Amino acid sequence: MAATLHDVARLSGVSIKTVSNVIHDYPHIRPETRAKVEKAIAELGYTPNLTARNLRSGRTGAIALALPDLSLAYFAELAAQVIHEAEAAGVVVLVEQTGADRTRELELLRSPRLKLTDGLIFSPLGMGQEDAAALDVSFPLVLLGERIFDGPTDHITMRNVDAARAATEYLIASGNRRIAVVGAHEGEVIGSAGLRLRGYREALDAAGIPFDESIVGYTTLWHRANGAESMRELLARGVKFDAVFGLNDTLALGAMRVLQEAGLRVPDDVRVLGFDGLDEAEYSIPSLTTVDPGRDWIAKTAVATLLERIKGGDVGEPRTLLSDFRILSRESAPATH
Repeated sequence: MAATLHDVARLSGVSIKTVSNVIHDYPHIRPETRAKVEKAIAELGYTPNLTARNLRSGRTGAIALALPDLSLAYFAELAAQVIHEAEAAGVVVLVEQTGADRTRELELLRSPRLKLTDGLIFSPLGMGQEDAAALDVSFPLVLLGERIFDGPTDHITMRNVDAARAATEYLIASGNRRIAVVGAHEGEVIGSAGLRLRGYREALDAAGIPFDESIVGYTTLWHRANGAESMRELLARGVKFDAVFGLNDTLALGAMRVLQEAGLRVPDDVRVLGFDGLDEAEYSIPSLTTVDPGRDWIAKTAVATLLERIKGGDVGEPRTLLSDFRILSRESAPATH
């Protein structure tokens, strides 16, 4: 049978209350008493009854994380970092994959499964600005991503426009004037693709470089295969370009493979720059120059903000928090200044 609180108290020679105080890390415990109780816990293999504790506190000790697609490396790495930050805070994470489907995302916000958790970190991809009211929920919620702004909840996101502008300026400063884009979405304004394309165009305008629709590659998804297909289409058009800005790293990696298959040298003939700062980008051949949009900060801040809301108290009005970014200069587009 599993060891009980009584067993620990009996073996350590203290009261049940003292054992409970040690388990809950009560500060005013003599070191020798704490050591005796911890030794008894270890010998007996005692595990606290979390269910009973949660019933008393009204909390589950778990949070939910809902992401569009874990097959995309960015979301997989984000999930890993959120789990790491939550574990450090003593919280477990239940992960949901929505498939970037608006109906599933809206259903998730009403799902009874969320009663198993204390709050939700939510990155929608199917929902849009018109769905902002659906975020007005009865549980703590932190929003990620670029689909909804000025909603009724804390929002943690990246500086997409500024970062994409800086990435394009980086290529311009290296002498590139014909910068192709891979991964644009037809007609999108709000969303990662729309915002990053805006930053790209702002950099061109500031440098006096005309925007050329013929060197913009449009896709629907942001996987390697989409980057490869988009690059094949650009090459088939016969348009000239001296650099490629992939709107995420996986697109850039797919495009770079096709460039090399076509006999073009990276970076000698075409410089390639991505966006997301994926771990794998450092190990491609050549290694991929990319924008690190602050993914680790986003994960850490999302967990901390959600836990702050879960604890309650006077935490104020919903906030929008923006990560910093940096350009990681590597072999595919080394800095020349």
